[in-house]
Amino acid sequence: IIPVYQELAVFLNNEYLPACRETVGAAQSVDGIEAYSAMITSHTTLPEYDANEVHQIGLDEVKRIKSEMMGVIARSDWSGNDKSWASSDAKFNAFTEYVRTDPRFYYDFPGDLLDAYKVICKTIDPELTKLFGTLPRLTYGVRPLPGLSAESAPTAYYYPGSLNTGWPGYFVANLTKLDQRPKTEMMALTLHEAVPGHHLQIALAQEIENQHPIRKTMGFTGFVEGWALYAEKLGLEMGEGAFGLYEDPYSDFGRLNMEMWRAMRLVVDTGMHSKGWSRERAVEYMQKNSALALHNIEAEIDRYIGWPGQATGYKMGEIEILKIRRDAESQLGDAFDLRAFHDELLGDGALPLPVLREKMSRWIETQRP
Repeated sequence: IIPVYQELAVFLNNEYLPACRETVGAAQSVDGIEAYSAMITSHTTLPEYDANEVHQIGLDEVKRIKSEMMGVIARSDWSGNDKSWASSDAKFNAFTEYVRTDPRFYYDFPGDLLDAYKVICKTIDPELTKLFGTLPRLTYGVRPLPGLSAESAPTAYYYPGSLNTGWPGYFVANLTKLDQRPKTEMMALTLHEAVPGHHLQIALAQEIENQHPIRKTMGFTGFVEGWALYAEKLGLEMGEGAFGLYEDPYSDFGRLNMEMWRAMRLVVDTGMHSKGWSRERAVEYMQKNSALALHNIEAEIDRYIGWPGQATGYKMGEIEILKIRRDAESQLGDAFDLRAFHDELLGDGALPLPVLREKMSRWIETQRP
């Protein structure tokens, strides 16, 4: 089979790639704007938003999150807080460079990184009963990413288990390129990929009775990834510290950096696919507004180029879930029960967000005193 792959490589390099367009956006394709709009709707499940509105929401979120980041920086022990800066951007850039490069924020050995993830999971687990009345029966574990795929794989991901077979879910950690796996982001990443993020949501969905098997495995990006991003914020409501489970300002900055990453997606995805942004402009924008490593930014941008619209589902989904929660809190007042709210939100598996909104509105009516 190797000779066939070699022939394919020759074709791609000599014929296909030279004939490709140099622009990266969907808008440059035939019917590209219409197709991109459909892809946004498919992933967010929110047909009321077009690319321009998603772009503006992203800009607004980036501004808000950056302001919160500056507040957290001021609460840290960073020596730069004692200096005068020409602008807040200059201070932000200096701090992000510090977080990217100082050895204190990175592990020296793969085994230490893996062990730290296991400790984080054991820290989160006993806190879940504060926020959930129902927890999944299916267990989960932590394991390293296989070496052959680690070089091109993300920092971590969730591999679903099976309630039918008893096979546990797994939080899979990438133990390569340790200088790009900051300690500051580990708590947020674990909350997202394991519990109360993907594992808790997906494992609970497998327990739903009298539901078609397709429904138990079906995922809507806006719901599934919106929930996992929301789960990162739930870390603030667990634990006993000033930042909840986030042990210090640096860890909370890591949470905000992860949220900023998802907010920037709204800007750069719509920027490239509907506003003519180049790859270089998108990379520069993400560098300017976050502490993400350049390697990770470039890999992310290439993903958005090849998968238009998918990256918009995370932040748009989280925003919708937060809206639903605020509505419930406002309407129910003292009768609002967060554990019951979360159980109801997850009780029917992944749903299109308008369906979730309607379902939760009915639930609110049943909870009024």
